[in-house]
Amino acid sequence: MATEVNLPALGESVTEGTVTRWLKQVGDEVAVDEPLLEVSTDKVDTEIPSPIAGTLLEIKAEEDETVEVGAVLAVIGDSDEPSGDDAGPAEEATPEAEPKDEENAEKKAEQEEQIAEETGETPPGDETTEAEKSDEGSSGGSSGGSSGGSGESTPVTLPALGESVTEGTVTKWLKQVGDEVAVDEPLLEVSTDKVDTEIPSPVAGTLLEIKAEEDETVEVGAELAIIGSGSPAPAKSEPEPEPEPEPEPEPEPEPEPEPEPEPEPKEEPEPEPKEEPEAEAPKQEEAPQQEAAQQSNDSGEDRPGYVTPLVRKLAAQHGVDLASVKGSGVGGRIRKQDVIDAAEAAKKLETPAASSAPAPAAASSAPAKSSQPSQPSPLRGQTVAVSRLRKIIAERMVESLHISAQLTQVVEVDVTNVARLREANKEDFLAREGVKLTYLPFFAKAAVDSLKQHPSLNATLDLEKGEVTYHDRENVAFAVDTEKGLLTPVVKDAGDLSVSGLAKKIADIAGRTRSNKIGPDELSGGTFTITNLGSVGALWDTPIINQPQVAILGPGAVVKRAVVIDDEDLGETIAVRYMCYLALTYDHRLVDGADAGRFLQEVKSRLEAAQFEV
Repeated sequence: MATEVNLPALGESVTEGTVTRWLKQVGDEVAVDEPLLEVSTDKVDTEIPSPIAGTLLEIKAEEDETVEVGAVLAVIGDSDEPSGDDAGPAEEATPEAEPKDEENAEKKAEQEEQIAEETGETPPGDETTEAEKSDEGSSGGSSGGSSGGSGESTPVTLPALGESVTEGTVTKWLKQVGDEVAVDEPLLEVSTDKVDTEIPSPVAGTLLEIKAEEDETVEVGAELAIIGSGSPAPAKSEPEPEPEPEPEPEPEPEPEPEPEPEPEPKEEPEPEPKEEPEAEAPKQEEAPQQEAAQQSNDSGEDRPGYVTPLVRKLAAQHGVDLASVKGSGVGGRIRKQDVIDAAEAAKKLETPAASSAPAPAAASSAPAKSSQPSQPSPLRGQTVAVSRLRKIIAERMVESLHISAQLTQVVEVDVTNVARLREANKEDFLAREGVKLTYLPFFAKAAVDSLKQHPSLNATLDLEKGEVTYHDRENVAFAVDTEKGLLTPVVKDAGDLSVSGLAKKIADIAGRTRSNKIGPDELSGGTFTITNLGSVGALWDTPIINQPQVAILGPGAVVKRAVVIDDEDLGETIAVRYMCYLALTYDHRLVDGADAGRFLQEVKSRLEAAQFEV
């Protein structure tokens, strides 16, 4: 049966979306949760995944077309559905061959095996068994054949998560042995001394083995898991449809040794052509795995790693080939700045002075796993004009230091309860609100509630007039790192928002700031600033006050560390806790050290209690 793909709700106030790019075309095979298209709204750009595994039969909304939430975007079904000849005689058998849930699928697979054992044929109207269908899903849905027979596997290794990061600790496995995974689907969570991140699967398949258990510390490059093409069990059912044209379906042991020598002579000439013309004969067994390997190494669909829709759009605008770009993000992922740098490098290649630049660029595209220092920045040795925004930032930073007497105070906070609360709610939160639940909304909520008790941190000092204005609104500015420079969009009346409201507002203004869609009025009017130092792995810093404000809060990275705690039963004991530093820079002309300390202690107590409604 065909299944419609609808535009889901992407937020409370989002009513429509625009199709920016189709990642699949009519006739392409797709796996469950494999991205089909990219959609852009006024608040977020996202990918729409396939709800089922099958073939893309029809595209209902073309690129650049705007559709409402709930509208049909595409139709997914079996590849033989469009042909009316097959659909007519198999009307009764087809619904049985397409169970809607896993339990029915297992029962159907057992029935098919019994029928195949007795007759040597699959049920009419269903030439693909349920076992083969499951294998198609695990191989990324690339081909109609099954890939479980060859037993190839791909190791998942711990990527480089920073220049100085040499090891990481497995905090949680998101998948278990036997689970099916899609390309770039998160497998596990890893914590380092600088960042906590998810490690995605490099290929589609089945999680065959877990090499590193939870709470185990491994070095960069160590194997974390093994992803395979399928399972030993489906391999027995695969030879059954193969001998269908042969008149000897009864002796099953005989056809089993026959397929084994067949791939061997065909695998020998593979190193020479490695192309589809000679792979047509064993295509049902080898094509899915070849495609899975291509996805992990040389993807032809802009997949040198997971690439966000915004990065793809930016690359298309600048004419940048993502396959030749080396990502500087976590796990080698490509960031916006990487695309900008590649575009600038391409422009400089046109000048004689940069004629020698193609050599390192080509060299960097060949070894995908080379270390980051092997590709120097194209700005090395260059003298460029200072951008207007950079001039403004420079002037305001120096001016701020000249105007106010700035001092930074730091406290350490145990955010274990916040981490547990976030972990328990982040999946439901994402589904409900359409944005990720990060630590930042919790920090912001604790800060704005504390500002109501400590108004001297939410004030403005004017010595010329001899006045201090204590604001009755918490208009919080958030420092956002953009490709042009640092900007501080403001969330107005942040003190009236919940954690979920703050999360949506922060994601909204940050996204629009990075895409140059933020308005001038949204970049002014702040009474207090928060800069997320932990987003770049910093433990703490001494941030500079955003004038005419009198304070700025900088939460550092949340890291797991062994600390001494007081337990009611055990007394003083050592435990692994989620820890974070809060750095507060304040204007000593108005705020004394004791005032700053009391404010930080208030924020700390709220975070450690974690009495937040999510």
